[in-house]
Amino acid sequence: MADARLKMVAGCLAALVAGCLTTLSTAPFSLWWLGPVAAGLVYLGLPSLRPGQAALRGGCYGLGLFGSGASWVYVSIHDYGYTGVPLALLLTGLFVAGLALFFALTFWLYRWLCGPRLAALSFAGAWVLGEWLRTWLFTGFPWLLLGTAQVDAPLAPWAPVGGVYLLTLITALTGSLGVELLRRRAWAAAPLAALWLVPLALPAQWTTPAGEPVRVALLQGNLPQLIKWTPEGQRRAIDTYLELTRELDDNVDLVIWPEAALPMFEDQAAPYLERARASLPAHTTLLTGILQRDDGRYYNSVIGRGDVEGEYRKAHLVPFGEYLPLESLLRGAIAFFDLPAPTMVPGPADQAPIRVGGLTIGNAICYEIIYADLVAARARDAELLLTLSNDTWFGASLGPLQHLQMARLRALENGRPVVRATSNGVTALIDARGKVIARTAQFETAVLVGEVTPMQGLTPFTRTGSWPTWLLAALMVLAGLQLRRKP
Repeated sequence: MADARLKMVAGCLAALVAGCLTTLSTAPFSLWWLGPVAAGLVYLGLPSLRPGQAALRGGCYGLGLFGSGASWVYVSIHDYGYTGVPLALLLTGLFVAGLALFFALTFWLYRWLCGPRLAALSFAGAWVLGEWLRTWLFTGFPWLLLGTAQVDAPLAPWAPVGGVYLLTLITALTGSLGVELLRRRAWAAAPLAALWLVPLALPAQWTTPAGEPVRVALLQGNLPQLIKWTPEGQRRAIDTYLELTRELDDNVDLVIWPEAALPMFEDQAAPYLERARASLPAHTTLLTGILQRDDGRYYNSVIGRGDVEGEYRKAHLVPFGEYLPLESLLRGAIAFFDLPAPTMVPGPADQAPIRVGGLTIGNAICYEIIYADLVAARARDAELLLTLSNDTWFGASLGPLQHLQMARLRALENGRPVVRATSNGVTALIDARGKVIARTAQFETAVLVGEVTPMQGLTPFTRTGSWPTWLLAALMVLAGLQLRRKP
């Protein structure tokens, strides 16, 4: 009995460490090879556990992963949510524990449904289905998906084929097959080799240039978040962005300001936007994030001035950031629940791309860039992807660099360059292979000028989205299904 308890404790500690290793596999550490190691540590001994024991191990993994990798939520709650340290720690702990339950449920179901037959396959399938559940349940939180770290790995060519969930599937399967190989199960060698050798034969680029490079200028105002919505913050924002725009040279085709660059509504900002546009050459277009109000509804939007058609209204909002769940109960309870801006409503799910001259631009505001299928839908009719963000809420944490890494993966998945303008970093230009070609430093007022090439054609992932991988994962779980005899 004592040996069994000791073994259980050791397994939970290994899972906790595995969660921390997964964080190290992602940005800014980018030790991608730790992803399969972490999956292998979770898998080790898992097929022999009872469902409740498997749930405990999954929960420990989740605590390690989100306790280390999503610790930036404390900065948002404490530094910008006007919440004291004890309460901020409590809310952060509840957030981490709630997310850890996804892994507890995933591995409870895995052991309840699946037996030792084809355990390595069903383990990887269950992991992907757990991530799928976390993507949409309670509005979804697909942050720190296991496959994200592979954007810089030899597995990266799989991304345009099946997206981040296929990368997760292969990473988890590498971990489980690796464990079986260490147990001298020779059959694991062939599929393991295939997973890592096939990328060598995949196309380096699935899309082709759609025209001449576009010269863009991204403005990073670096304004203090705590005073942003005050009269002083509004004045500083107006002065900063107008001055940075006036200083640009005449060779820029597109000027981009970040999410809610001017902390006011579009009708209030109109004269300042016209002044900014008037300071630019006739051929230059200005795009900016802005708040809109329309018949009592408020939207987080992207609009333009100059040769531009259409606008974009954010479709996937951030709970507690852009709207307050259970508002009638929570508003006023603590300062964190008192949003500085009006409660937003989502824009339509199916929106046409913004057109600038002959260029079509797909949009994803801030948090939306982490949703692979949402971005793929935007990319189908676009030649370039634009994401505007305000990462000031993350402070000097891991959050902004993790956010940038996910934007890079969206570029690779869809074979489209991503232009990323943020309030205080990281502002970046990303090519169609997911490589950062230029970026700013964080916490500096800066202007990033560079060229991106619009792309045409669709990757397999852009065509289908994630459902083929989700279906494959479900079939892998079914392959390991154990039939239970009635008593």
